[in-house]
Amino acid sequence: MCVLGTGLIGGSVLRAATAAGYRAWGFNRSSVGARAARADGFDVTEDLSSALNRAARTEALIVLAVPMPAVGQLLSAVRTHAPNCALTDVVSVKAPVAAAVREYGLGANYVGGHPMAGTAESGWAATDPELFRDAVWAVGVDAGTARQAWTTVVRLALDCGSVVVPVVADEHDRAVARISHLPHVLAEALARAGANGGELALGLAAGSFRDGTRVAATAPDLVRAICEPNSVALLEVLDETLRALGAARESLRANAHLGELVDSGHGAREEFDRNRRWEITDIRVGEDNWLERLREAGRRGGVLTRLP
Repeated sequence: MCVLGTGLIGGSVLRAATAAGYRAWGFNRSSVGARAARADGFDVTEDLSSALNRAARTEALIVLAVPMPAVGQLLSAVRTHAPNCALTDVVSVKAPVAAAVREYGLGANYVGGHPMAGTAESGWAATDPELFRDAVWAVGVDAGTARQAWTTVVRLALDCGSVVVPVVADEHDRAVARISHLPHVLAEALARAGANGGELALGLAAGSFRDGTRVAATAPDLVRAICEPNSVALLEVLDETLRALGAARESLRANAHLGELVDSGHGAREEFDRNRRWEITDIRVGEDNWLERLREAGRRGGVLTRLP
């Protein structure tokens, strides 16, 4: 396996896969990051063509683990040096990556991926081989997905300790706009509101403020790289949220009451707490309509804990 980008997520994939017995190496553009990885005993180079030529010789799985703005440059190099390798990614949006992959003529061996795990930290120093343990890893089941490449990517996710949710790109992006990208935006707004209250407000801040602003500790450039490529879906859920906040504001202004927001929010949180994953056991890769059946099972909350 060849990981292109060894920051928090890519570096953690490299660590987890190596611990699981993979013969794995990586590329990192930053010499500081690459040296840090090598100091910890991992095979990471700053020479992209060398890493990809090795992948081509060994028919390795290539993992794109860079922010969306850097994806095109790496795909260009993959097309030049390792166009026949199975290809996946860990980028936080799927439709823009899939479109870029098709643009570079690499769609035949591509399967989108997104491990739903992370911290507010970044860089090699933040990597953790246990980061994906019991986490959800979204794996694409879009039309035309190749069986062998899909199996390879699912095996990686399972070997890293995750459970797999089969999902198509557009539906993934609309979902993560709600449960990942919107929380980043709200955390930034909440952090700013607290800071605008001055030293007294920050001195009184406790658990709810700390928990609500946790992801605001993420580097701003990384937040932009995570959220902005999903602008269409994020705008939709931002508008929905602003309407709910506006209704609460008007109710508070009219009668000092927050309206239905608190009750509906409390109910939604209880629904989240009650939600339980169920295991997909009745679908086999390659059988009739296997992609469509996995897609529907994923929509209904099903997960894979082993290769079907």
